[in-house]
Amino acid sequence: MVNEFLLKEFGNRIRKLRIERDFSQEKLSFITGFHRTYIGMIERGERNISLTNMAVFAKVFEVNISELLDFNIINPKHTFVNYEIKSGK
Repeated sequence: MVNEFLLKEFGNRIRKLRIERDFSQEKLSFITGFHRTYIGMIERGERNISLTNMAVFAKVFEVNISELLDFNIINPKHTFVNYEIKSGK
């Protein structure tokens, strides 16, 4: 099972960056080459995207991938406690 909390945090971060740059989902779609519905699904935390797709977003938003994953910007009380960890046990 994919960690929904993490996907939603990432989606919120993408949405925040998009809005800060005054991009619609359609404009971001054009710039990234991703379909608009795919961007919407990412923002809603419905898609677990690849590292290469993260790099595309980082380039478009002119941030490092590590900055793209800085969820404390959106939620200062962000903690890793809410992440699920898979184990073989």
